[in-house]
Amino acid sequence: MAVKIRLRRMGAKKSPFYRIVVADSRYPRDGRFIEEIGYYNPLTEPTTFKVDEEKAKKWIGNGAQPTDTVKALFKKNNII
Repeated sequence: MAVKIRLRRMGAKKSPFYRIVVADSRYPRDGRFIEEIGYYNPLTEPTTFKVDEEKAKKWIGNGAQPTDTVKALFKKNNII
């Protein structure tokens, strides 16, 4: 089972926000997931980013691969 840490799009049309979830890579983007570890809202000023660092590090330690976008967010907020 290939596990990914990725963004799950929520919100209305033209006003998205994202939940950071751990999901099997075979599931659809907004489909089933294993665990929710945080959220990201790019529309607020400054952008809102909140994640449970312990859970994120635990999942990465267990082999979960963050997507490019999530990896950039983690680096920007000193989680990785």
